[in-house]
Amino acid sequence: MTVTELGIRAKATQSFLSTVTTQQKNDALLAIADMLEEKSADIIKANSLDIENGKKSGLSDGLLDRLMLNQGRIAGIADGVRQVAALPDACGKTVYEYEKENGLKIKKITVPIGVIGIIYEARPNVTADAAALCLKSGNAVILRGGKEAVNSNKAIADIMRKAIASTGFPEDVIQLVEDTSRASANEMMTLNAYLDCLIPRGGKGLIRAVVENSTVPVIETGSGNCHIYVDESADTDMAANIIFNAKTQRISVCNACESLVIHSAVIAEALPKIKAQLDKANTEIRGDGRARAVCPDIAEATEEDFYTEYLDYIISVKTVDSLDEAIAHINEHSTRHSEAIITKNEQNAERFLQCIDSSSVYVNASTRFTDGCEFGLGAEIGISTQKLHARGPMGLEQLTSTKYIIIGNGQVRE
Repeated sequence: MTVTELGIRAKATQSFLSTVTTQQKNDALLAIADMLEEKSADIIKANSLDIENGKKSGLSDGLLDRLMLNQGRIAGIADGVRQVAALPDACGKTVYEYEKENGLKIKKITVPIGVIGIIYEARPNVTADAAALCLKSGNAVILRGGKEAVNSNKAIADIMRKAIASTGFPEDVIQLVEDTSRASANEMMTLNAYLDCLIPRGGKGLIRAVVENSTVPVIETGSGNCHIYVDESADTDMAANIIFNAKTQRISVCNACESLVIHSAVIAEALPKIKAQLDKANTEIRGDGRARAVCPDIAEATEEDFYTEYLDYIISVKTVDSLDEAIAHINEHSTRHSEAIITKNEQNAERFLQCIDSSSVYVNASTRFTDGCEFGLGAEIGISTQKLHARGPMGLEQLTSTKYIIIGNGQVRE
C-alpha cells in the first residue's frame, strides 16, 4: 500500500475520532497494553530478526541497545500506554471564554491536530509510544520506522491495530509504512493533503532531512549533546555519581550526558573522581589541555568533540574559569536538549537556569530524567528542541491544536 493510500485511510477516520469519548479512547489504550504483553513472545521473535540483521550490518552497540526488546522492555512499553490512558484528556478543554456585550459567546477549545506522521529510526518502542499518545489526543497516526526495526514495528503495529479494532475503533487510526526506502519518507514529507503534522525522531541526519525537505509542517525533535557543568562550589562526590549515571546508565539515548564542563578551581579534585567512576564502564574521556594536565592518560579533545553526540562510551571535557564562560560554552555547543549544573551556590544555580537556552535545565540532578514518563506525561512523542508550539518532552497537550466556537442568536456585525 502506498503512503498516499495510507493517508487517505487515515483521513477517513477523522469523523469517528472527532466524536469519540475519553472512555472509548482509554478502553482502546488498555486493550493495546494488555495485548502487547499477551503477545510479547511474538514481538521478541520479530525483534530477534532485527537484532540479527543489525549485527550483520554492523550496527553500533548503542543502536543495537535502542533496537533491542525483551520481556522487561515490552512490559515497560505497555505500562507507558496505561499511563497515557490514566492521563486527563487533552481535548475539549476550554482555553478562553468571552461574551460580548451583544450576547455573542466566544470560546476557544483544544482539538486534535488531525493526522500525524512520525518518521523514526531504530526505536521500536516509538511505534507504541507514538500511537498511544496520538490515539489519546484524538489523532490518527502514520508511523514510518527505519529498516533496522522493520520486523519489530510490524509486529507491534499489527497487535495495536487488532487491539483497537476489538474495542470498536477503525484499525486505520494506527497505520505503519512498511516500505522503509527513502522514497516512502520523501512521500510523507510532501503529503500535505492528508498529513497535518510531521514529527521526525532520530539522529541529526534524519531530523535535518525532514526539516529541510518537508512541505508538511514539522515539529522538530533534537539530538542530544547534553552538558553537565561542575561549578567551583560543587560537591565533587555528587558530581561524579551524577555524571556516571548521566553518561553510562544508558548510552544510546538522547538525554545521556555527552559533554562535561568543569571549573578550573575544582578540576584537580573533581576530574580524578569522575574518571574513577567512568573507568568502571570503560568510558573514554577526551579533554582539553588543562583537563589532560590533571589526568594525563585521557585523550586529547578536538573542537569537533565539543559538538558531538557520541551515543557511545565517550565523553568530552572542557575547562572554564567562570560560570559565565561555562554558560557561553554550553549555549554555543549544545543541541538545546538538556543541561545540568552541579553546585552548592544558589545564585549560580539560578543564573544557570535563567541563561542556559535548552529545553530542560537541571540543578544537581542527572540529565537522564528528560523523558515524558519521568515528567508525568506518560509516554512521549519525542523531545522538541525548537521553541514554537512545543518544547521539551512532548505529551498529549503538544498534540492538540485549538479552534474557536462562536454561539449567537442572530447577531450581525455593524
